[in-house]
Amino acid sequence: MVNYVNLDYTPNNNDLIAMYYVELSPECTDLEQACEEIAKESSIGTWTEIATLSADIAERLKPSAFYIDPKNSIVKIAYTEELFEAENLPQILSAVAGNIFGMKVLKYLRLLDISFPKNIVEKYKGPKHGINGIRKLTKVNDRPLLGTIVKPKVGLNEKEHAKVCGDAWRGGLDIVKDDENLTSMIFNKFEERVIETLKIRDKIEKEVGEKKIYMPNITAPLTTMKKRADFVIDNGGEYVMIDIVTIGFSALQDIREYLDKREVVLHAHRAMHAAFTRNKKHGMTMLALAKLMRLIGMDQLHTGTIVGKMEGGRQEVLETNKVITENKIIGNDLSILDQAWYNIKPILPVASGGLSPLDAPELMKILGKDMVFQFGGGCHGHPDGTEMGAKAIRQAIDAVLGDYGLKEYSKNHAELARAIKKWG
Repeated sequence: MVNYVNLDYTPNNNDLIAMYYVELSPECTDLEQACEEIAKESSIGTWTEIATLSADIAERLKPSAFYIDPKNSIVKIAYTEELFEAENLPQILSAVAGNIFGMKVLKYLRLLDISFPKNIVEKYKGPKHGINGIRKLTKVNDRPLLGTIVKPKVGLNEKEHAKVCGDAWRGGLDIVKDDENLTSMIFNKFEERVIETLKIRDKIEKEVGEKKIYMPNITAPLTTMKKRADFVIDNGGEYVMIDIVTIGFSALQDIREYLDKREVVLHAHRAMHAAFTRNKKHGMTMLALAKLMRLIGMDQLHTGTIVGKMEGGRQEVLETNKVITENKIIGNDLSILDQAWYNIKPILPVASGGLSPLDAPELMKILGKDMVFQFGGGCHGHPDGTEMGAKAIRQAIDAVLGDYGLKEYSKNHAELARAIKKWG
């Protein structure tokens, strides 16, 4: 009989480590036994002893549940890298985040984090541009990048969409992006939207003397995504946006590789993530998902706002930002594992969802400058429209950077004053 619990085991540099929250079902009262079942099902075992499992296979490939914390229901399991096809992220997830979620001995199971060994990390290219590359492209070095999302999400035609972008750029924002459900619609065709919007981008850049960025959403079946990405680049676009969860990990790996030789930044929207990250007892964490995105090679990633309309607490967002921006992570027992990134560049975090100019002081205090702050309704909902909303956002950030209070700064900045009157 193979024993999968070994509390004396010390993980080595060739181990992939998975950390789980485990809650037992009425069918199981022993946390160690549940760990046996998780480790078994995610690797070489099955529900009964089998003649085909040789002693050699068991010795070489069995994982070890080496940490069990009954008080917090946290367990850590070390897997030898031989269990994984290193460059195949779907296969890795099929093991450590696959059948185990459906086991009867478990009421809830949550993948809190994964730590990848060097031999797996080095198979991935990570972000092509990352924080430094984005700073170089946008020429914005001393403040957060500021952006908006065209609203309404859907309904505008191509020229109307482009005009909204132009107003936001003219008002002082750096970035305008499509929303997650705008792709190529009957009323707004992808190719025409890209042409019209990039035309206005060029006009505004000359008018205001600042770099401006458009992020069209290329989300689609993979062959279509490739064509759309090529179209954006061939027409002078420098960014594309992808809905990372709905297109799947395989397509993400493929599009990252396909675009490696082309100059384009990959913006990752996390639409649908909460379907499996929001339940604090089941599924997987945003932190774990973010780590996968850094490995695959997204340049920007939505990670949460702490303030605003979207779910996500302070510790969760800060830890998530940490794993995608720092080169070496020192973990803790409850929520995050050690991780060295070696050759993998950092991702630029994005805060978006229910933000207004009034949130600028708290956003800057909590999240810092190496961020993208995106204001949808907080831009277009300004009493005087999109351009004035963009000015108010830029003024709010300038106030924080200049160590002024928003109310004080608004005395000489009418757009910010109007925003405060509406949302304050």
